[in-house]
Amino acid sequence: MSILPIVDEFIIALGESDSDDNTESEILSIKSDKIKIYKRVWDEELFKMGAIYSHETNFALSKCTGDWCFCIQADEAVHEKYLPVIKKACEKYQSDFNVDGFLFQYRHFWGDYNHIVDGFHGWYSKEIRIIRNNASIQSVGDAQSFRKLNGDKLNVIEIPGYIYHYGWVRPPQLMRGKKKEQESQYWGKDAAEAMFNEKPLEFDYGALGRIPVFKETHPSLMEKWIANHNWQSKLNSGKKFVTPNRGLYKHEKLKYRILTFIEKNFLAGKRLFDYQNWNVVGKL
Repeated sequence: MSILPIVDEFIIALGESDSDDNTESEILSIKSDKIKIYKRVWDEELFKMGAIYSHETNFALSKCTGDWCFCIQADEAVHEKYLPVIKKACEKYQSDFNVDGFLFQYRHFWGDYNHIVDGFHGWYSKEIRIIRNNASIQSVGDAQSFRKLNGDKLNVIEIPGYIYHYGWVRPPQLMRGKKKEQESQYWGKDAAEAMFNEKPLEFDYGALGRIPVFKETHPSLMEKWIANHNWQSKLNSGKKFVTPNRGLYKHEKLKYRILTFIEKNFLAGKRLFDYQNWNVVGKL
């Protein structure tokens, strides 16, 4: 819904699901003629390392008819204040075929809607989310990013806008379920089952008091989700870890904390050894 106002069509490759899944009815409730649903059956042979995600993304791309394809994932949203900027970029570079796509910055929310981890080393700070509709460009890996068919990186323009990533904002019990499902699509269902047998029944977000507070506004369509946030009592708002033998996440590990300190205080935020799956050929 966050990008419907600026697209001509919205292609959804909808995987076959359990009988109690209401994804299709949720999509249809949006009541937009732009939405086109293609029903799919996922190939379990592609579950290892998340290859199923890029496979299904490439199917959806094959159904797109416009000049540009905005590949937004289900846990991502765009703030309405960036829509004019995005439209301007697509119009400006429509005939410049040296430009393969557009690069966005990222906001990663953690635990609730008030904490962000995007400033920490180890979290990807940017990613391609708009690509030229070109058969030589494909989604790769677990659909994190894109490459040309020959393996070359895309030439991109950096846009002064953010993708808001809410994939880590869920009640602890549901977050555990999501992580287990994700692991099954990387390592197989049996391996995921064995992996989670020893884990607590609820995901532990750690000490949120160590995480920066988000002080800006969310996309307006997130208001109802924020209003339904009802798991604050299950979160640790302090600065001390309260779970014994809890594994640390990347933004909590000493190595990444040291790198983050150096980047923020001595390098003006420039990332060391940052992931860059693209060639920046300009900035808007």
